[in-house]
Amino acid sequence: SEDFAALVAPLFEDAPAFIARLTAARPFGGWERCFEAGTALALAMPEDAQLELIDAHPRIGAPPGSVSSLSYVEQGYDRDRATTEAEAERARIAAELERLNRAYESTFGFRYVIFVAGRSRAAIVPLMEAALREERASEKERALRGVVAIARDRAIKIGLMSDHTST
Repeated sequence: SEDFAALVAPLFEDAPAFIARLTAARPFGGWERCFEAGTALALAMPEDAQLELIDAHPRIGAPPGSVSSLSYVEQGYDRDRATTEAEAERARIAAELERLNRAYESTFGFRYVIFVAGRSRAAIVPLMEAALREERASEKERALRGVVAIARDRAIKIGLMSDHTST
């Protein structure tokens, strides 16, 4: 179980309460079932554990040096070009995301988490703006489902999903 916990911790940004629950819920019989169980566990946990899981993820647009290597690629920092125009646009988007992150966290009490799925940080701005008009409960559920979707995508990208070892 320590091996399993160490394997899945980076997928979920090392959220200890969730990792402990997921580890205790084994065996799953496969990665798809693991992520299905992860969604159910995330939605059923006490709110403090839910918020720990959500807030383990870096803010959208967080400085590149402050995010995990998996998040660095997901947020597109590996694709940025250093032209003057691009740098000015990046600074504008970074300021807008910082403003939206503060507004979102002030409104809901947790971080905005979304499965980026290759979208640029600029494309996330209108999604965050729309999220600010939602209800807290639906945003919390969306964020928790997003955390699991991110973890599932990470598992695929690092080759866990094609591994048929027992979980």
